[in-house]
Amino acid sequence: MSLKRKIFVFGGGWLVLITALHAWLNVDWAGVLNDYRPAAKRRISVAYIPVTCQLTCPVTDYISKLSDNGEIFLPRLFQGFPEIKEALISNRMQAAFIVAPLAIALRAQGVPIKVVYLGHRYGSAFVVKKNGPIKTFADVRGKTIAIPNRFSDERLLVFRAMKIWGIKPSEVKMVEMAPPDVAGALAAGAIDAYVMGEPFPSQAELGGYGRILFQAREYWPDYMSCILVVQQSLIDNRPHVVQALVDGIARSGLWLDQGKPHREDAADFVGRFYYNQKPALLRWALTKPMDRVVYTPLAPRKADFDLVRDLMIETGVLNKRIEFDDYADTRFSDGAKTQTAWRYEAGVGTAR
Repeated sequence: MSLKRKIFVFGGGWLVLITALHAWLNVDWAGVLNDYRPAAKRRISVAYIPVTCQLTCPVTDYISKLSDNGEIFLPRLFQGFPEIKEALISNRMQAAFIVAPLAIALRAQGVPIKVVYLGHRYGSAFVVKKNGPIKTFADVRGKTIAIPNRFSDERLLVFRAMKIWGIKPSEVKMVEMAPPDVAGALAAGAIDAYVMGEPFPSQAELGGYGRILFQAREYWPDYMSCILVVQQSLIDNRPHVVQALVDGIARSGLWLDQGKPHREDAADFVGRFYYNQKPALLRWALTKPMDRVVYTPLAPRKADFDLVRDLMIETGVLNKRIEFDDYADTRFSDGAKTQTAWRYEAGVGTAR
């Protein structure tokens, strides 16, 4: 064989090997193969972002894979709510964890989704520079505050605090920013403060450049942020799948609230396999203190959502009154009331 032919064969073989390795490492084969299954048997895709108010999504996926029935859904990681919104509108995602005001706004715009469960309670905080000029909330006048989305509970939380302190909307500047970007922006001085869900407040604390000015519950008792929505077509055609999804999320919430060891275990496998975050960061957010975030009870309550809706109208992001039954379906949370926590411990290869 000539030298030129040897080089050609070697180069071709190397290209095939690299292509195969790329496909094996980077192609989502579970999702590809799922698309070829009959529609009635496909696992649904659930969108989430790397925050603790959506932790039950990866926890359910991880533990359910070890159970007799296997995985319940296909989780899909996003970095921000605008991308999830477009995925829901185009029906690329059959379910998603999003902030409550965004769910209400989408339903008011005619997007056929329904709220079926919550992500968690509390877990959002207002963060400022550790040695910066903001000592109390009164000092936010003239400052730039990052929020995850104009349709977010965090934005409404800021307005609740502003109303108490007598600060006008024109006296602060709010900018939308993807949650993974806010801690770096604060450290760099691009923003003066941010209000986000965990673990991003904890990130600034651990980094030594930020401190928590207040937790969400200080201005909003029973605060909720992220909620689980599903497509109406899924409810109509495969209600048993929706119930299985809600049941799994409910069991994960109960499991997480059983104690510190479960939260530390979740921080480990979620950080490494789902969020691409340091487990130490998640451990801090989930355990210091334990009630920094809570995962029970998570059934949607009309009074909570009426409050969100009214705040949206008051702050100009909703132009009409929409009733709870128009955007929520509580049958599935009612069906999950009898669920118990997953029976799973770290180091054990099975779950029940």
